[in-house]
Formats: sequence, structure tokens, C-alpha cells
Amino acid sequence: MNKVDRDRSRRRLAVDRLMYFLCFLCVLIAVVPLLSVLYYVAASSLAIINFSFLTGLPRPPDEYGGIGNAMQGTFIVVATASLIGLPIGVFAGIYLAEYGNNRIGGSIRFVADILAGVPSIVVGLFAYSFIVLAMKRFSALAGGVALAAIMIPIVARTTEESVKLVPNTLREAALALGITKWRTALYVAVSTARSGILTGIMLSIARISGETAPLLFTAFGNRYWAVGIDQPVETLPVRIFNYAIAPYDRWHAEALGAAFLLIILMLAINLLVRFAVRGRYSPTR
Repeated sequence: MNKVDRDRSRRRLAVDRLMYFLCFLCVLIAVVPLLSVLYYVAASSLAIINFSFLTGLPRPPDEYGGIGNAMQGTFIVVATASLIGLPIGVFAGIYLAEYGNNRIGGSIRFVADILAGVPSIVVGLFAYSFIVLAMKRFSALAGGVALAAIMIPIVARTTEESVKLVPNTLREAALALGITKWRTALYVAVSTARSGILTGIMLSIARISGETAPLLFTAFGNRYWAVGIDQPVETLPVRIFNYAIAPYDRWHAEALGAAFLLIILMLAINLLVRFAVRGRYSPTR
């Protein structure tokens, strides 16, 4: 190796190490704030998290209460949103992937992209205008509809992209065997893309589980246990918001405890996604 080649090799090695250092620095800059938030919330809340805190009801500011009804209400609202939004989003995504190469499909994509970018508080005002005012009361159903409106475009677009990644050779093989197009789409394309679809579903659930603004106008809140989806219910995000702006130290501590549990919930959902799709067939392979 002559001197020119050695100098060129040294420059390449120096550039490689510099880029490696810059990438590591960017990762560090992104991770440190996240770890700082997790550490602060955990350190400030672990002392009050116990069985009574997880199962109890709110108490006056001079004593510690619980978030049992908020956890119950969060489950009810998210489950309601999933029952409404997931079927619509999944089937819309399948339609866009398999039959959406036309003007109607383009219009649906355009609307889905707009809805995905609409601020969540606007969605809450929409649900308030059309559901809360019509029912003449706040309710878990109104909250579920508002969260479903946020969920649908996410699930639809994720499902569409996952189904599109399925190789056309699989569709052609099924059609060559005499299988109808809708059966091919449902049993071949969707079955192959189920990992990506499941990922989109779980991430959309994680997305709506932490929403606060829509629930302020719809589910509103309730200091007691939920009695039905047509009645107001308490949720973790709303409890965190209300306690965080209150002037009481005990409520601040409870807000941090609820925030820590909400973070754990988000982490559990993301880990569930990774576990669910691990080892599954990827259409990009």
C-alpha cells in the first residue's frame, strides 16, 4: 500500500469514527431527557404507590386518596374507542391497499391524513357538539367516540402500508388457484401483514391512552366508580391534569403517581407489540 492509499485509508477511518461519535451523541441527547423524566416521575411517586392507591377513590386534599376509578374509566373509554375505531380503521386500510387505486381511495387517504394532523382538542370539541349536547350530559361513550376519531386514521394508514408490503406474487398465486379477490385480500394479504396491522393497532391504543384534551370535553370526570358508558367517568389523563394544576402538595404527588402508572402502561403496550410481532413473517424479507 502506497502513501496515497494509506492517507486515504486514514481519512476514511477518521470520518467513520467522527460519524460514529456524532450518532452516539445524538442518541445520548435524545435518551437523556427521557431517562430524566422517567427518573423524576418514578422517584417522586413510588413512595405513595400501594394497593390502596391503586384501588381507592379520591380523597380530600388533606389525605392521600386513590386512582382506582380513574384506571377503571381509562379502561372503559379506551375499550369503547377500540370497539368503534379498530374495525373501521382496519377495513378502511384493507380497502385502500387492495381497491384504493382510484379517486375514491385518494380522497379517503387525503381525509385520513388531515384527520391524523387535527389537534386532539378539536376532536374533543367535535364530540362535545354532536354527542354531549345531544345526550345533554358528559359520558364515557362521548369520550370513546372522540378517541376513536383519533385512532381511525392511524390504524387505517398503518394497515394500508402493511398490506401493501405483501408481495404481489402471493396474490397472483392465490388468484391463479381460483380464489376470489376478496378472499385473497382477507386470507392471504391480511394474514401475511397481520404483524404490521397488530403493531399499528397497539400503537394507536398507546396514542389515545394518554390523551387529555378530548376527554375534558366528553368524559369530563367523576370522583366515584363508573356506573355506565352513558355517564361521566374519570380517566388517568384528566386526573393528572386536574391534580397537577391544583394548589395541594398531596394532589401533586398523586398526579405524579398516576403519571408513572400511565408511563408503565405505555411501556407495557410497546413491549407487547414487540413480543407479538417477534418471529412473525415480515413481507419485506
